[in-house]
Amino acid sequence: MAACENFDYTMTDSHAASPDAPDLLGFRTRIDALDRDLLALLNQRAALALEVGELKKREGSVAFRPEREAQVIDGLKVANRGPLKADSVAPIWREIMSACRALETPTRVAYLGPAGTFSELAALGFFGSTIVKIPCASVDEVFHVTSAGAADFGVVPVENSSEGVITRSLDLFLTTPLFIIGETSLYVRHNLLRRENSLADIEAVCAHPQALAQCHGWLSHHLPTAERLPVSSNAEGARLASLDVRLAGIASTHAASEFGLHIVAPAIQDDAHNRTRFAIVAHPHQHPQPKASGHDCTSLVVSVANRPGAVHDMLVPLKNHGVSMTRFESRPARSGQWEYYFYIDLQGHPDQPNVSAALAELRGVCAFFKQLGTYPIDVH
Repeated sequence: MAACENFDYTMTDSHAASPDAPDLLGFRTRIDALDRDLLALLNQRAALALEVGELKKREGSVAFRPEREAQVIDGLKVANRGPLKADSVAPIWREIMSACRALETPTRVAYLGPAGTFSELAALGFFGSTIVKIPCASVDEVFHVTSAGAADFGVVPVENSSEGVITRSLDLFLTTPLFIIGETSLYVRHNLLRRENSLADIEAVCAHPQALAQCHGWLSHHLPTAERLPVSSNAEGARLASLDVRLAGIASTHAASEFGLHIVAPAIQDDAHNRTRFAIVAHPHQHPQPKASGHDCTSLVVSVANRPGAVHDMLVPLKNHGVSMTRFESRPARSGQWEYYFYIDLQGHPDQPNVSAALAELRGVCAFFKQLGTYPIDVH
């Protein structure tokens, strides 16, 4: 027994005396002290946010200003000197601002549900986790709920890097009063989910049509006989897969956890850099147009008369005033006359003289003109 005690003591003492062993207790003590300091500073920030909230209420101004939050995050990225990576700054401070904003007023956000969709992840990434979540059964419902005032903001997918625009979202901008106040994008990693951890005996794969298209090559190679069943969202596909062992879903790792499914095959999208862009929408009566942040986008939908040179004439004002066009999409007007609506993204804000002049001149040559919103973009 004495020998064992001596052996244990010798080993412990040798380990403690090693010059290479880090002083973990000392480091942890310092980290704990810094955490308490951070908490105290965060509470000071929260107290100031409450005072700002009271001032905003008296002035009748809104709690959420996307351009202000973008400027705060950009300033912190510039000021950051490491070792914290610049890409880590934005999500940390979005959570801080989300928690402080919640002290002023709850932010109700509608998105394509159920739980576990990429739209939910986009909503949490943009607004932070301290929101009132309103999952919707379709993109149409997101527009309806937000238009009716049941949600302060909506999050809708508008474009995918491999499959192009989400046409239903674009069409709904024409028929609803909502406008864009912000944007965010996600790297989309599609995973095959199932109750059993096997590819055997899968009869059908359930997912949103866009996800099925983005995984077409993988599905054709690995599950050539499985039926592809389009559903309202990837999370709905995961939910169905959780109910029937013959089905598989295509969804996020969050959905796998939500519905208790195995990730049978990870990252099955055909494009390794697959990315989806989401628009943050609001009702103009409930939220003002964001002010200029220094790196803004202005989105429009226009149409021109069906005559030779009309599209060229539409682009001339942009060239004359030095305004760059970053996106140009066409959608049929469904008039039976081969007419089209054009969705355009421009660099800049209407408060800039050249952008204002270009928009005024462009409006004059268009048969239809609607400004879909001006909002800050992430340039980092």
